Amino acid sequence: MKLLMALLCGMLFGFGLALSGMTDIANVIGFLDLFGDWNPTLAFVMVGGILVSLPFFQFGLGKIKAPLFADVFRLPTRTDIDGRLIGGAALFGIGWGLVGLCPGPAIASLAYLNIDILYFGVAMMAGMFVTDFVDRLLTAKS
Repeated sequence: MKLLMALLCGMLFGFGLALSGMTDIANVIGFLDLFGDWNPTLAFVMVGGILVSLPFFQFGLGKIKAPLFADVFRLPTRTDIDGRLIGGAALFGIGWGLVGLCPGPAIASLAYLNIDILYFGVAMMAGMFVTDFVDRLLTAKS
């Protein structure tokens, strides 16, 4: 049942990304181009997402003891801001701004069978593996 729910949630998420235009690189680049031909439509997508999810985080999370299809909530436990967090966020933002895709929409865009998206997906996976490898090396040395 967990696997089926994960599949359904992933499909709903991908459908929402496609419907909202997040998988269209031109929409994303247009949104990020604040001083050029700015396209504000993704701001409405973000506000809509916040309005839908905020009540659940504000009122539901404290009252629900466990998720319906898992044993526990898997929420972040760290609250400190360190160099790794800032560096990772900066690299994520730079990559998103240069290419117009972040990992979620990139994976959803694979359904379009566009070769450029496939190249991006391969490069993204390679970057994840390299990052994991370097992280393990640095962690082992310290």
